[in-house]
Amino acid sequence: MTARKTRDIRVRRVYEEPATADGIRVLVDRIWPRGLSKEAAALDEWCKDVAPSTGLRTWYGHDPGKFAEFGRRYRAELHGDATHENALGHLREVAGERPLTLLTATRDQDISAAAVLKEELERR
Repeated sequence: MTARKTRDIRVRRVYEEPATADGIRVLVDRIWPRGLSKEAAALDEWCKDVAPSTGLRTWYGHDPGKFAEFGRRYRAELHGDATHENALGHLREVAGERPLTLLTATRDQDISAAAVLKEELERR
């Protein structure tokens, strides 16, 4: 019986300096981070299609009291249409190959869409 490989997935702010351990760096926000050049972001890719819808993001507004419901709604979006599912599948493939760093502009990473996404990627 072979041991299941655990995925090395982390969440970081896109404004932080890249680290050697980051592996593949993927921006998972729908909107480009304010005041950040593409060179400074040091991205491997920008996966907009995995981000929450504009309506959900606006409703949530990073209100800590809404985070549990936001997570539920975002998971429903991730599994509710082909665009989100394809983007999620792509990130699963990437995470299976090398360390993956999900980048977000959000200040409080613990209550971000990237945190929900990390949990989803680690779940399977």
